[in-house]
Amino acid sequence: MFLQTIGEEEATGRVADIYEAQKSQMGFVMATARSFTARPDFLPIYTDFFDKLRSGFSLGVREWRLITLIAAKHIPSTYCSYVYGKQLIGDLGSKDAVLAVQRDFRTAGLPEKDVEMLAYAEKIAKDASKVEQRDVDRLRSVGFTDQQICDIALCAAFRCFVSRFFDAVGAGPESVYIDNDDGFRTAMTVGKRY
Repeated sequence: MFLQTIGEEEATGRVADIYEAQKSQMGFVMATARSFTARPDFLPIYTDFFDKLRSGFSLGVREWRLITLIAAKHIPSTYCSYVYGKQLIGDLGSKDAVLAVQRDFRTAGLPEKDVEMLAYAEKIAKDASKVEQRDVDRLRSVGFTDQQICDIALCAAFRCFVSRFFDAVGAGPESVYIDNDDGFRTAMTVGKRY
């Protein structure tokens, strides 16, 4: 981490509560959480926003992870690619399936609805100023509601913000997310090298 942040032993109040919740859930405190504590008042705001965004997300966890993987590729964020690439193995059934999506989701055998969702997320991550009405119309034509389209945009745009922030302050991936498969790890290394 490039900045001085609050360590687990120094944490108090909401920061300590958030750290404890992560330790209970995952067994460790993520660098992403610690990265916000250079501004201690901001970690609770970020956590509340993230929790609200995820709990109200009108699509499934699989879709959240797919959107995030594609956005992370184009940001580029190795940290987020590592985390979500690993999580998607269970959702998609294999590392090969994850690699196919990461390489080119249009030819990975995904349903048309997923392809349209990821094309929209990709456009947001690359250059949201290029999004046009026809992009939204395509999403509607394959069955997405306006709330779901809003959630796709929120997920992709949120990833752009946080991934860039994590890289800017030096938050790096925990060892659990660094895959021991050289080929998989190399494919997920889309930006910074760890």
